[in-house]
Amino acid sequence: MSSLRFVQVEPFTPVILPPGGALQPGPPGRHLGHYPSLPPGYQSMPPGHTAQPYPLKQQPYQQSSCGPNQRYDFTTSAMSPIIMKLPWSLPQPPGPAGLSPSLAAMSLQSGMPEALRVVNLLQERNLLPPGPLPAPTPCLTQDLQRINCNPEVFRSTLTSIPQTQSLLNKAKMPLGLLLHPFKDLSQLPVVTSSTIVRCRSCRTYINPFVSFLDQRRWKCNLCYRVNDVPEEFMYNPVSRAYGEPHRGAYVFILPAVYLFVLDVSHNALETGYLHVFCQSLLDNLESLPGDSRTKVGFITFDSTIHFYNLQEGLSQPQMLIVSDIEDIFLPTPDSLLVNLNESKELVQDLLKSLPSLFEKTMETQSALGSALQSAFKLLSPTGGRMSCSKPSSRTSGLGLCNFYKKLALDCSGQQVAVDLFLLSAQYCDLASLGNSLIFCFLSGAVYYYPSYHQQHNPAQVERFQKDLKRYITRKIGFEAVMRIRCTKGLSIHTFHGNFFVRSTDLLSLPNVNPDAGFAVQMSIDENLDDTQVVSFQAALLYTSSKGERRIRVHTLCLPVVNSLSDIFAGADVQAMTGLLACMAVDRSITASLSDAREALTNAAIDSLACYRQSVLTIQQPGLLAPACLRLFPLYILALHKQKAFRVGTSTRLDERVSAMLQLKYQPLAYAMLMIHPTLYRVDDLTDEGALNINDRTIPQPRVLQLSVEKLSREGAFLMDAGTVMYLWIGRNCNPSFISQVLGVPSYAAVPENLYLLPELDTAESQRVRAFVGWLKEQRPFAPTLHIIRDESQMKSSFLQSMIEDRTESALSYYEFLLHLQQQISK
Repeated sequence: MSSLRFVQVEPFTPVILPPGGALQPGPPGRHLGHYPSLPPGYQSMPPGHTAQPYPLKQQPYQQSSCGPNQRYDFTTSAMSPIIMKLPWSLPQPPGPAGLSPSLAAMSLQSGMPEALRVVNLLQERNLLPPGPLPAPTPCLTQDLQRINCNPEVFRSTLTSIPQTQSLLNKAKMPLGLLLHPFKDLSQLPVVTSSTIVRCRSCRTYINPFVSFLDQRRWKCNLCYRVNDVPEEFMYNPVSRAYGEPHRGAYVFILPAVYLFVLDVSHNALETGYLHVFCQSLLDNLESLPGDSRTKVGFITFDSTIHFYNLQEGLSQPQMLIVSDIEDIFLPTPDSLLVNLNESKELVQDLLKSLPSLFEKTMETQSALGSALQSAFKLLSPTGGRMSCSKPSSRTSGLGLCNFYKKLALDCSGQQVAVDLFLLSAQYCDLASLGNSLIFCFLSGAVYYYPSYHQQHNPAQVERFQKDLKRYITRKIGFEAVMRIRCTKGLSIHTFHGNFFVRSTDLLSLPNVNPDAGFAVQMSIDENLDDTQVVSFQAALLYTSSKGERRIRVHTLCLPVVNSLSDIFAGADVQAMTGLLACMAVDRSITASLSDAREALTNAAIDSLACYRQSVLTIQQPGLLAPACLRLFPLYILALHKQKAFRVGTSTRLDERVSAMLQLKYQPLAYAMLMIHPTLYRVDDLTDEGALNINDRTIPQPRVLQLSVEKLSREGAFLMDAGTVMYLWIGRNCNPSFISQVLGVPSYAAVPENLYLLPELDTAESQRVRAFVGWLKEQRPFAPTLHIIRDESQMKSSFLQSMIEDRTESALSYYEFLLHLQQQISK
């Protein structure tokens, strides 16, 4: 490689860097399972009817006819993620030794809990709760429940842990954890002690569930080793607070580094995305996380790679062009990543100029692989976040599968994370990008905006703007590693998410952000016969955007049980569904989509068959389930109809892969909206039962079943599907509602592509906007709102989310229940 000879260039005069490295002037004018059909129909029950509970087996479980729990034990890659953070204050814990009497008094055997009330799914149809489904509460004492980890952050599929792996196999339910470790928390105590107290044996951080044998010794709740209490670890008898894991006494000097990689080919610019991106970054530049040492850089690419010299002292930015996209080198590497404070005016000038700089380009090729390789070389000395926007589908240069795999490993080793924004109206081959690229390994994410166009699709433009603002301004952790520990006898089986596995329990996360979720499959290696409770701890070590090295710790405590009825009573149906969704995504990639769909169905069959055969003593016709699992078949059917696993020709490959990536990346609360949307009637909102939040009245309409029979042409219905919302207006909807909420005189006058609710000074408008706004505030991303009529093109997407109805490629809910019953009765 020839050395690069530097030549001073005029501001924004392009410089061509040929393979040899000599600078040359640029060209003139160039500017800087489908199941068989089954009989439909529900057996209507009288109002208020409830299936009668059946006696449960109180004696130790008998041998079940169910075989080993292998059919839904998806085989997955060893790659998967986890993360966490939480300084906490520690009340005096009772310790495991003091838990046994309390737990014995609370034994599930002492009575029939509501979770085990028997439900005949073929007779009881209205199973949805009126509002959000709460997480089950572990069967622990009130003191332990109060200090246990928030289920929004750390959640188990089973809130009662079986004593043995054999007992877990008989229960036919997955054991795993779902984590939202870097979640935005309004109250997060930060401890500034110089001492971090950890177990000398297993390195567990001290937590609320350890036992203090006396003032000088504490017993680890994971490995049971007795440790000394350090002199610096002070106990305050007034606040009853101990020291805890927190930021260490050392600080990394590396700054926060952000590199933006932008497609400027003709097809990309035609979408208008570059104007939106540059303006959004300009508007939020001051909010970029970091301090006075924060660095930024920019790379643009078409068939060549363009670097930007933003060094302090220049009158204007300089663009340097590298024409050799096979053998990348960095021109003036010391001036391509610059201090944001020192070069802010140059950065602002560049962002203002970029859209017009390439507006006349006719270059259609897009050298994505070469641009990513260039970005990696630039970030490798410091690590940081690479943000790549790619609207064009035509690629050139580096980019074979093996190239991306090697790049992923290289980036992980240098603490470089990659996020990809895909904004294309065309097929963009997300399958190869998503599966072989770096996002599965580097704690990055894929943001997909189908049919994006600044003029033709303003709803997607608004979503991109809001997502980009959140992405730019949210907190971030750099150079993170995550370790999950568990009580002796338990072990980690598989991780699921975006990360790189460094060892059996250690994940490498070049970046960590508050919008990422992870899942972990667990197994029981040794019998827990002498254990009353077990604990799980996730510890995240990361560097904050201000350069501080911190530790965030979450600890979850759960009881151990020895009967199948206790296991079923503690089942968390949403956590189970979220874990199975992650497992199904990996099964789809490593095996096939049909295998994943079959495994999901088998998960429902196996668990309900075990419940019927090994928990109930009186057999009764029908499809029986405990109340805690009454929604399990519905959620499994919803997964079958989700874009990630839907069969048929209505789902594009890019949409399927995007849905798969989101299911693995989204925290549970947001993933469940993608799996099973919520439906509300909103043309009759009232203040009865409303919430009062910050002087706002938020109506709380009842959640409806996802079936067209719940719709009415006289009403208006809002469907919340997570990343998208639909407001369906019935043909005969009250004109008063239409005029006072949508600002048009009649149904026929509702615009075809309406995506915003007008701000009208009417009570109806304020109620609807308050409710929709409140729903949007519950998540970090910006859902797109589509206001549709019967004639709208979006109506088909709205109807495809009606989980309980039959579609061309999937059964109705009732047919699916009959199928499950048929399989269980074999």
